[in-house]
Amino acid sequence: MSGFLPDIASWALGGGAGQGESAANNENGEQNNDGNNETAISEEEMRAKRMARLAALEKKQSSDATAEGSNNEGGDSGGDARSSSMDEDNKPPSPTGGDDAQAQPMEVDEIKPAAASSPKDVTMEPAPKKKIKAPPSKPAPGASAADPLAKLRRKKTLLLRRVLLVTFGDAASDRAHSCVHLALDDDEIYDSAKSPRGVQIRHIAELLAARLSLSPSSRSLETVPPQPNKAAGLIGYLGGCHKRAGEELKQLRAQASQKSKKKNDDSVDQFCGILEEIRSQVVSYAASSLMVPDLFELGNDAPLQLAKCLSTTSTDPTSSITFDVLGKNSSFYHCVCEELHSQDAESFTTVVGDVVKHMTDSLSKVASLLDEGSSEGVGGNGLFLASALRELCTNKKATISLAKMPSFLVPPANTPQAAVRVQPPLPQVPAGASQQQMALIRMMQSMRDQASAPYLRRSGPGLEKDTVLGLVLRLGVPAEHGSVASSFSNPATRTRKDVSQITEGFRRQLELYQIKCNELVKAMVVAGAESRNRVIQWFTDALLLNVNADGTRPDRSKVSSEELLVNISVVMLKLCEPFINDPKKALLVDPGFVSSPESHGGVYVTTGDNALPRLGQNISNAESLPPYHPKNSFIPLCFFFCSRSLSLTVVPGGGRYENIARNVYHAHRTIRQQNGDLRSDPRFNRLLQIQYAKEIVMMSPTYITDVFRYYNMAAGIFLAMEKERLKTMPEHIVDDLCSVLVYASSFCSKLLGGVDFGNLFRLTVQLLSKNYAQLVRNYNLRAKLGDVLHDIFLPGNSDSHSEVPDSVTCDPLAGGQPYLTSDKMSKETLAPSLLLLYGEVENTGFYEKNDHRTKIAALLKFLWDSPEHKPAFKRITEDTKSFITFANGIINEMNDKFANVMETLPAIRTVQLQMANPQEWGALSEEERETITSRHENNEREVQRSLPLCNSVMKMLGFLNTDKDIRDMFLLPDMCPRLANMLLHVLTKLVGSRGLGLKVENPESYNFRPKEMLQDLCVVFSSFAAADEFQIECAKSGYYTPDLMNKSVKTCRKLGLLVGESMELFALLATKVEDASKLMTGDDDLYQNAPDEFLDPLMQEFMSDPVKLPTSGNIVDRKTITQHLLNDDTDPFNRKKLSIDDVVPAEELKAKMKLWLDDAKAKRAIKDS
Repeated sequence: MSGFLPDIASWALGGGAGQGESAANNENGEQNNDGNNETAISEEEMRAKRMARLAALEKKQSSDATAEGSNNEGGDSGGDARSSSMDEDNKPPSPTGGDDAQAQPMEVDEIKPAAASSPKDVTMEPAPKKKIKAPPSKPAPGASAADPLAKLRRKKTLLLRRVLLVTFGDAASDRAHSCVHLALDDDEIYDSAKSPRGVQIRHIAELLAARLSLSPSSRSLETVPPQPNKAAGLIGYLGGCHKRAGEELKQLRAQASQKSKKKNDDSVDQFCGILEEIRSQVVSYAASSLMVPDLFELGNDAPLQLAKCLSTTSTDPTSSITFDVLGKNSSFYHCVCEELHSQDAESFTTVVGDVVKHMTDSLSKVASLLDEGSSEGVGGNGLFLASALRELCTNKKATISLAKMPSFLVPPANTPQAAVRVQPPLPQVPAGASQQQMALIRMMQSMRDQASAPYLRRSGPGLEKDTVLGLVLRLGVPAEHGSVASSFSNPATRTRKDVSQITEGFRRQLELYQIKCNELVKAMVVAGAESRNRVIQWFTDALLLNVNADGTRPDRSKVSSEELLVNISVVMLKLCEPFINDPKKALLVDPGFVSSPESHGGVYVTTGDNALPRLGQNISNAESLPPYHPKNSFIPLCFFFCSRSLSLTVVPGGGRYENIARNVYHAHRTIRQQNGDLRSDPRFNRLLQIQYAKEIVMMSPTYITDVFRYYNMAAGIFLAMEKERLKTMPEHIVDDLCSVLVYASSFCSKLLGGVDFGNLFRLTVQLLSKNYAQLVRNYNLRAKLGDVLHDIFLPGNSDSHSEVPDSVTCDPLAGGQPYLTSDKMSKETLAPSLLLLYGEVENTGFYEKNDHRTKIAALLKFLWDSPEHKPAFKRITEDTKSFITFANGIINEMNDKFANVMETLPAIRTVQLQMANPQEWGALSEEERETITSRHENNEREVQRSLPLCNSVMKMLGFLNTDKDIRDMFLLPDMCPRLANMLLHVLTKLVGSRGLGLKVENPESYNFRPKEMLQDLCVVFSSFAAADEFQIECAKSGYYTPDLMNKSVKTCRKLGLLVGESMELFALLATKVEDASKLMTGDDDLYQNAPDEFLDPLMQEFMSDPVKLPTSGNIVDRKTITQHLLNDDTDPFNRKKLSIDDVVPAEELKAKMKLWLDDAKAKRAIKDS
């Protein structure tokens, strides 16, 4: 065969088509006599020749279209029969013995189409086994109706219709409406005399060349129905042919294996040979068209066509060019990549770059997952485009080429390119947005104004807008998007079920996209070291450029969007999944990673502005640790990079959601108090919209549960570390896991169910224990650990509004018993650890310490009631210093907080009455109302923070002092005076100031229960009633009056607060204190005449145990300096560092004071007698 179309085939395939013909003809017992022995010409000459032939072909097609149009029945526009100079000297003889034997019409069976074919991809002929009449075009003379060759020819023709979707021949029956009809150079293919066996392997190249040479405007391409993948052009057509040929081939092979072949029947081999040739030829043509896009007019935009083909995976994966029924590496896309790479690796890289450029150009026009994107280029939404990139990476060579593209990474630091400044386009409000939606969008954009500011190429915005992975991972469901705003419009009027359905719809869309992102990154990671290293560098840059993304209002001109950072954390969690699910693999997490700058790339530096603190304060001896030589370097990197990404996403995200929820709550209360309408209030509705939008991510069951599982795995890794290694671990990991758990207990406690938290519990108990107290010196972190125990692991926590499932607090390996009572370390160390922690939280924030201590008190109450912890409480008294620190914290809190509460509650009551009176409230100016409301809200917050602590402290004093050893600790000289003062002070506020009669609206919202507190207080008094030192200290107190004690006794009896022995002891204490007060009256007269040197310079009281301060030389009473040092570790006279162990007893002065006091008492006795 010679002429125009074979020339195109040979040129395009670099001789491959000719080789295929020769091999095929030899296989079928035929000779290849094309006689094409032209001298090799240059590429430029060949190109010129090809273009001239194409022009001539188009001209002839156009001139013959009208003449041939009336004969077209299959929807093709006609084509001219091209002349060719075929050499037929060795034409095979007629099977009937005659040179031009006339074949008769005969009935033949169709070949059954492959089962995997779909109506979209395959033109289905009449059902199998239905008899049809073969066309009588040029039959061989003398052929019989049972001619097997005629039947074979018909089968081959039908096979080509199904696979190539083309027809050929002169007869009307040779055409089909659903196929493109081709006008060939000569009639050999369908002339039974010239080709008795019908289509041969050598004809495939000419058929494809004829099909591909058609003009895009040719009417031949207008089939009914339109052919599959028409929008994807030439590449889509070739990919469909490849897939359909594979399906046919699979079925033929299956049929051949199920039944033995007839003797001398080689038809199956012929069909398989044709199908294999089709698969080979379409790959070669596609590769040639991609390297030289103007080879065929239909393939002028071949790289774009390939990108479109790859993007269809998201809608129909089985029809994708990356899928093939014959196996993993037999898909059209894989074969094309291998063909391109084998012909010219550099051209292959160029093609991949062109394809990726089309995809990223389209991605850059998509702002979120909710946008449909532009119709230009590849088109489609974010899921389409991410799917296209994912499918591109199904070939490892293509993946490596993608990773090596210059646009894959941001410019390296300290380079000119890194300092280039880019001005992004300004955001626009979507058309058709309502006034409420526009107000919400403007508010959200004001929070992200910096997103439109110029940015550096090497920056967070540069990472997400100018890199391939950044463009993919930046897409999400932003709260300010118009679709989100409209979906949550008028949220105050919606039911929670309605909101949940909307949220779940957005969430499914986001999670489907994140799955594609995970697949894309995984494909790049497993493609090889080159690709993996580039991906690691991208994630390293992402973490380095977003170190400040955890702020309340991060600068979006410097850091990336929340959507990108969330998607990064999702991808990292997915990379960690193999060792999250396998504890053995988790052991491969080498902690030396964070101490190896070469490995972490600067993410975990310990110096400079971006330094990350370690758990231990002193890690100077980290150099002595073993060198970092991990068994698997990728697993530690994934683990620690994942922890850092979560620190920049879910942790600050939880804080932001909490702030929004708090604003919603306060707005709700304010509107209610002012008798406003929640449904119509614009500010409340906007806040509620933002809250619901944030829940899409921050309450995602999949995402949050994966975070829980990651942190439990991380806790297990930390538990297995030696203390010296543990101190080098980044502090933020422990801090973050505490923040996430506390957030979950408050806002999404149901998501905690079904997750194992055993490692988290054991790590919390270990880090709070005395052995680790010196390692973890961050008091805020230690306080958070206590919060975790309370919020997550305290069973039946009635004081909390959370709904943590019971399964979370219990250990399944201990028969479902609570972790707090079943864990061995907990039973041994937790009680003393909590007492120590109670004093330590004094160093946290002014308001935060109240919440921390309230939770610690609740934990101590639970442990006290558990027999398993009784031995540990007994051991508490062995550490006097720690106990005094704890007791001092209790007394300080009650003195400060309760007095403030009792002064604030009347003010709250006054405003409540004022707001309830419409006339009085309406008479005030707007400014006055705002001032009063602001002050009132501050008072409410103060009381709500303080009263729970006061209640819990009083209960804790009650149950602790039922133990004699602990009670004796409170009676120590350093503690007893302060305890008596504090108890009498509270008693004065409750009884002496009519505290029991104080009324406020909704007192439970403030935890104000005065009768219950008085009962707890009197229980404490009764427990110390028999102690002489306590009686004396009560009598010495400035808060004591006989009337106060007597009135308290009467009130308890009247209200029935105490009964039985407790009531009797409390009444006895009142009598004993009154007696002690009378005895002390004379001593006060003596002390009034004491020399100044005997008086404490700070308290102006007669000293009982004078000590000298070495730092200043002053002498003070021991109890005075002890109390001072509990709150301040400096000398009160010069602020120098001082501890109680440094003071020196003033023995000489003490002896002098004793002589003076004895003499004064003797003189008084003589006078009285």
